[in-house]
Amino acid sequence: MSIYESKSYLNRNETWHVEDSAWKARQVLKLINVHNIKVNTICEVGCGAGEILVQLSQKLPHNTCFIGYDISPQLENMWKERENDRIQYIKADFLESQEHYDILMFIDVIEHIEDYIGFLRKVKDRGRYKIFNFALEIFAVKALLSHKYTHSRNKYGHIHYFNKDICLAVLNDLGFEILDYFYAPSAIDLSSISTSISFSSRVLKFPRILLSKISTDLTAKLLGGYSLFLLAK
Repeated sequence: MSIYESKSYLNRNETWHVEDSAWKARQVLKLINVHNIKVNTICEVGCGAGEILVQLSQKLPHNTCFIGYDISPQLENMWKERENDRIQYIKADFLESQEHYDILMFIDVIEHIEDYIGFLRKVKDRGRYKIFNFALEIFAVKALLSHKYTHSRNKYGHIHYFNKDICLAVLNDLGFEILDYFYAPSAIDLSSISTSISFSSRVLKFPRILLSKISTDLTAKLLGGYSLFLLAK
C-alpha cells in the first residue's frame, strides 16, 4: 500500500496543500488564457483535495466540466464539500480509465510516480492539451544541503527531482510538443501561507527576489524556490 492510500501522507501533510491551490490555479489560467484555449473538459490527475478544480471552475465558462482523479481514500471527505454538478472526483488510477479530455493537468504529480517515463507515455494521447507543474528541486543551495532531498522524500513522497532542462528534455524525448512554459515563484509568492515552505526557504525569499531582478533562470539554478508550469500537446 502506498503512502497515499494509507494515512501516511495525510499524517505528514494535514492540509494536503489546499492553501496553495488558488495560486496554482492562477498559473494554469495564465496558460489557458494566453493561448486562448477553448475547453469543455479538464481532468486533473492526482488532484489531491481537489481545490484547484474548484478555483478553476470559478473562472472558466459555466459549460466546462471538471474531473479529478486520485487514489487516496482519505480524500473522499474533502471531495464531498467541493463536488457539484460541474466537478466530479473519482477514486481510481487514471491509467485504468479510457476517457479523453480537452486538458489534462499534472500539478506536482510527476515527481511522485515511480515509473514516470512509462506513465507519461501512457497519458500522452489522453488529452488534447497537457498542463504540468514540476517542482524544481535541483539547484545549487539544495545540493549543498543534501539532507533536504531526504526530507522531501520522507515528508512529500518526492522520489524524482527536476530542473527546467530535465523537464524539457524528458517531454521532448517522449514526443510532447511543448507550446509554452514559465518559471513560477512558488517559494516567494506562497512563503507566508504554504505549509510546504520550510524555514530555510523563507529565509531565502528576499535574496531570491533581488537576484531574480537580474535573472530568473539564474535564481532558479542557484537559490531555487521556483516551479515550472508547462503547456504541451
